[in-house]
Amino acid sequence: SESLSDEENLKLFGKCNNPNGHGHNYKVIVTVRGEIDPVSGMVINLTDLKEYMQEAIMEPLDHKNLDKDVPYFAEVVSTTENVAVFIWENLKKLLPMGTLYKVKVYETDQNIVVYKGEETI
Repeated sequence: SESLSDEENLKLFGKCNNPNGHGHNYKVIVTVRGEIDPVSGMVINLTDLKEYMQEAIMEPLDHKNLDKDVPYFAEVVSTTENVAVFIWENLKKLLPMGTLYKVKVYETDQNIVVYKGEETI
């Protein structure tokens, strides 16, 4: 965090506090909800969902240094919580209104964030 000293960053972020950055292979699960179309049998066409995820997640984030390559994270600390919010906000713009239910981001098998569009502070 730019607003913290080196010592404060080290205390707060531990081994993830690296001035040269560090990487993660995030896994993202998107859950949609809504009425099932009687013709297709789907809430949303999975081909469309895959395209929305490509545009909202892969294009802006894949193989990127979040802090340097993604404008959103110039002002926001790139925690997994904030990555989930970023993904939610991008997907919400693309998906039919009311269908996005949950974004689940795995930083590791043990570090998981679930975001359902709650208000952020």
